[in-house]
Amino acid sequence: MKEKEMVKINGFIGVILVIVTFALTAFSFQQADVNGSSSMVAIGILFALISVLLLSGFTIIQPNQAKVFTLFGQFLGVIKQEGFWLSYPLTLRKTVSLRVINFNSDKLKVNDLEGNPIEIAAVVVYKVVDSAKAVFDVEDYKVFVHTQSETGLRHIASQYPYDNFNNDYEFSLRQHSDEVGNELTKDLQNRLEIAGVEIIEARIMHLAYSSEIAHAMLQRQQAKAVLAARKVIVDGAVAMVKSAIEQLNQEGVVDLDEEKKAQMVNNLMVALVSDKGAQPVINAGTVY
Repeated sequence: MKEKEMVKINGFIGVILVIVTFALTAFSFQQADVNGSSSMVAIGILFALISVLLLSGFTIIQPNQAKVFTLFGQFLGVIKQEGFWLSYPLTLRKTVSLRVINFNSDKLKVNDLEGNPIEIAAVVVYKVVDSAKAVFDVEDYKVFVHTQSETGLRHIASQYPYDNFNNDYEFSLRQHSDEVGNELTKDLQNRLEIAGVEIIEARIMHLAYSSEIAHAMLQRQQAKAVLAARKVIVDGAVAMVKSAIEQLNQEGVVDLDEEKKAQMVNNLMVALVSDKGAQPVINAGTVY
């Protein structure tokens, strides 16, 4: 089913036609009463039927709205242009909104690429671009959009890990929300094209581990953060110790052999890396 433009004329011209046909109807019945002519009665009835048919052809289109017309089961066309119009009489009309619509999906419990159970939800922004497909190719395009959006979200969530702890994957759900959202948009567009719907945007709005593994995953994230912090501290400490030894050697403050140098490195590393404040031991010499 493809959308096509409906034949129409300005509604105010139609009003003039209705007034003319009503006037002709009244004139015909008046002449029939004066002359007693049965033919004028028939003409009056004909003009009355034409008036009624014209009245049934009026329609009003609101901004960002479309109406789909059918006549005795046959698709005639669509009117999208806002205004007051006169078109085919005796037609059935289905109103379709062309406004932008957004909805929040339910929180879904799915498994990510690594098999971890997660909770995920998305916000989907869409609009109807082909009202004929939206009316005739699916039963209810809004229900269809909701159902296919949840299906697409489940599919995309299973293609990526929740988090990329070991840098084993190119993308992850938590760290690359924009890239995942773009893939979700493409997937939904392919699924919903049959319904004449354009996906404007699809983004993850809720992402969390399921309750049964949330605590364990939190501990894993905390441990990773601690390791990352300790690595930064160690790297900084090594750089500081190296700089200190090189500076002492250059300025000739002390003459350090390899044993003393190793002892100094050990003491400095302990002092810099330790979580607690260092307690220095002062060598006061030999006491007699």
